Amino acid sequence: MTAGDPGARPGRTVYRIEWVPGTDRLHARCFCGAAREFEDPVVLWDWLLGHPEGHRPLPAAPHDAPVPAGALA
Repeated sequence: MTAGDPGARPGRTVYRIEWVPGTDRLHARCFCGAAREFEDPVVLWDWLLGHPEGHRPLPAAPHDAPVPAGALA
């Protein structure tokens, strides 16, 4: 699976874009796990597709690492 998105199938690049309720902002999450909020969707897509510029990927967890309790909720 992709390290930044536990719901992704192997070999897939997944970008998530969500509207932040009550605002004009969009929350974007890259397949590497990096996330940011944007007001302009054009700037958002430039950031997502400009990977890895501006991204700080999350460290990959070992395959045998225990799942944090909060992730199971």
